[in-house]
Amino acid sequence: MEGGIGPLVRIRPGKIISITSSRPGVAEVLVEAEGREERAIAYTAFTGRLEPGDEVLLNTTAVVKGLGSGGYHFVLANLSRRGLDTPKAGHIMKLRYTPAQIKVLAAEEPESPYHNLLREADNLAGTPVVALELHSQLAPVAAAVWKQGRGRLRLVYLMTDGGALPAAFSRTAATLKEKGLLAATVTVGHAFGGDFEAVNVYSGLLAAKYAAGADVIVAGMGPGVVGTATRYGTTALEQGETVNAAHVLGGLPVAALRLSFADPRPRHRGVSHHALTSLGRVALVPATVPVPAIAPEKAALVSAQLKSAGLAERHRLVTVDASETFDALDELEIEASTMGRGRDAEPEFFLAAGAAGLVAAGLALG
Repeated sequence: MEGGIGPLVRIRPGKIISITSSRPGVAEVLVEAEGREERAIAYTAFTGRLEPGDEVLLNTTAVVKGLGSGGYHFVLANLSRRGLDTPKAGHIMKLRYTPAQIKVLAAEEPESPYHNLLREADNLAGTPVVALELHSQLAPVAAAVWKQGRGRLRLVYLMTDGGALPAAFSRTAATLKEKGLLAATVTVGHAFGGDFEAVNVYSGLLAAKYAAGADVIVAGMGPGVVGTATRYGTTALEQGETVNAAHVLGGLPVAALRLSFADPRPRHRGVSHHALTSLGRVALVPATVPVPAIAPEKAALVSAQLKSAGLAERHRLVTVDASETFDALDELEIEASTMGRGRDAEPEFFLAAGAAGLVAAGLALG
């Protein structure tokens, strides 16, 4: 019997033409679908090994809608290779009660080798936690931590479920791990595929500290953010919730400001309205908020926005010369971008994220 709502996905058959690139957990493929050659993404956790000629089922919803983030076909199933089995260990389900639900071994569950350690853990012991608003802040934060810590600090990335859910989707995280900037990844909530899995942000932060051995934790969503041009209709508000969690657990929350002077949308000019709401309304405890040194007229706008939203009274604002962030990105040969704009077009964005990384590394070293 049909329910009260119609289909939520658009599904079409397809055939693998070629595998264009791959990294652990994910393959980018060219498929034949509806008489056209199209790009698609396949997660091997769902499809197993893929080869040219394999018959597949595709979720084509995002491409038909013309979406930017998530604008790919996704391989739902590989019809040519039936019969996948999961490892025996673990009983925590993510994407629960959906046709895509998967089983993981969470770091805190009884079968985990970290269970006893995490059963007793309830304090981050002053570990700095950088709370991100966007995934594109991850690379400059990591580069700055590496630069300030001279490669001696273990940086662990906690990926929340406010954006992309599979950790493998993030080219940035994969690149940072390859270059040795990230010691490990932890995926929490319904995000999955990290080196460690955890049930929520709180247990994930503790797993990052005690299972992954973090000196600094950077926490934020995967690629993509939901926005609706309303104050509260965005997943970016999780930044304030991360600040709260870090404080509750005895960590040192550091909030990365989202700055822009190139975004054409007025609500994101200077300090994004997302950041002002996250840190001015959602965060209930003080955090360190690094503000990069930028041109005087731009700095005046940022200062006025922070004061008007009450951030100057609620949080610890510190001005930081973050120019060495660009030196670090150059030295590491990392090309960073946000919303399709690189650092030449959007320098303040990357300086603000780098400032958060520099401050967090300083707290860890000091």
